[in-house]
Amino acid sequence: MHQFDYRFLKEQVPGQLVGISNMIADLHGREKLRRAEHPEVFQQLRENAMIETVKGSNAIEGIVTTGKRMNALLREGAAPQTHSEQEILGYRDALTEIYADGFDTDVSEELLKHFHSRMLGATAADAGNYKKENNWIQERDENERIPVRFVPVSAKETPEAMAQWLMAYREARQDASVSRLLLIACAVVDFLCIHPFADGNGRVSRLMTSLLLQQAGYRIARYVSVDAKINEYQYGYYEALKRSSDGWHENRCDYTPFMIFLLQILYACYKELDEKFVEGQTKTIPKHQQVENVLLNSYVPISKAELVSRLPNISVSTIERVMSEMLKEGKIVKIGTYRNAKYKVK
Repeated sequence: MHQFDYRFLKEQVPGQLVGISNMIADLHGREKLRRAEHPEVFQQLRENAMIETVKGSNAIEGIVTTGKRMNALLREGAAPQTHSEQEILGYRDALTEIYADGFDTDVSEELLKHFHSRMLGATAADAGNYKKENNWIQERDENERIPVRFVPVSAKETPEAMAQWLMAYREARQDASVSRLLLIACAVVDFLCIHPFADGNGRVSRLMTSLLLQQAGYRIARYVSVDAKINEYQYGYYEALKRSSDGWHENRCDYTPFMIFLLQILYACYKELDEKFVEGQTKTIPKHQQVENVLLNSYVPISKAELVSRLPNISVSTIERVMSEMLKEGKIVKIGTYRNAKYKVK
């Protein structure tokens, strides 16, 4: 059986992981300050993110319905009419629990089984129980063949593997020298390699990701849909999982590809949060002030092209004039030159 041991995260990790982890930590700090100052903005973002998350996570698995029906289900409280719609609402119910104010239940086998039951209780007889038969992970190739990509832990060994996996995760979580974000990425890979349920493992893993991020203090998934972002980069998601699971049974797998993927997704979510927040703050103010607000409130350095894209109602000449004035006044600084130039708060 695979040996679950995350102590390697205490050792030297690739520089790109350290760099993006630090950027996300900085963005996380700014998000907390904004959330405290503008609760009404974040409440609206929260409502929209919930819907996008339910749609995105199910879409990854090919579980979809029409836009009209999705709106009826998630906004109007319509009753489900199909198997897919029952599972969509089941995922919504599980996610609602995680994001409920005051929810503080620690991750456990019982909790993951509970989420599985909430998600599939209306459609699967074995909802909430580990697999009774061996399963395998397949994927369709370019020739429309469906070969086996990975053979997970056997049904017989699954309970022991889950217990060992959770024990290792909890132990590593207590070590302050271990990055929680990197640990979460590794835990997701291991959960999916165990593949404890007959169906719904991908969706449970994404519910678990939201839960673990929240328990680590990262609430970004409440305001920008991590699941929708994963769906947007679905090929990269599966490719990173494939690369990180190679050699898993022999304890020679490399978690780095999926760690990189998850951190990139989180960084993209924080950047989207920045854009949505600034957009919500600039709709009713003068154009020059809109340009200033975007520059002064941007989480990350921003280029002129990005400014133009985010402020389509403002002319390029106006944007250039405001940027020039802000540079002269020392409000922002320029990084790089020519087309690669970006700007940030001084």
